[in-house]
Amino acid sequence: EVQLQASGGGLVQAGGSLRLSCAASGFTFDDYAIGWFRQAPGKEREWVSCISMSDGSTYYADSVKGRFIISRDNAKKTMYLHMNSLKPEDTAIYYCAAARACTALHVDYWGKGTLVTVSS
Repeated sequence: EVQLQASGGGLVQAGGSLRLSCAASGFTFDDYAIGWFRQAPGKEREWVSCISMSDGSTYYADSVKGRFIISRDNAKKTMYLHMNSLKPEDTAIYYCAAARACTALHVDYWGKGTLVTVSS
């Protein structure tokens, strides 16, 4: 069974940091680009970041550029999102996802979300 499980969320003060993890199983992790989406209270789900499965290229939404760093460990089948200089507007449920490429128009697999709350 395909599974993507996000973890590492929690409560953090503005300016602080958190590292989210996404553990994958049930599919060939190396063949997929892995990324993150988030959905804040009262807002539409938005794309956050993606890392390529081929050359390791990374992509970020303008709202998180310079603050978040995405990485992956294929041996551990785990993807990470290092979140720095967190702002209250980063508060959201974060979901990890897998797609054929970071430029893909659709997501193949969605994972369970983890809640990040940033206090002001």
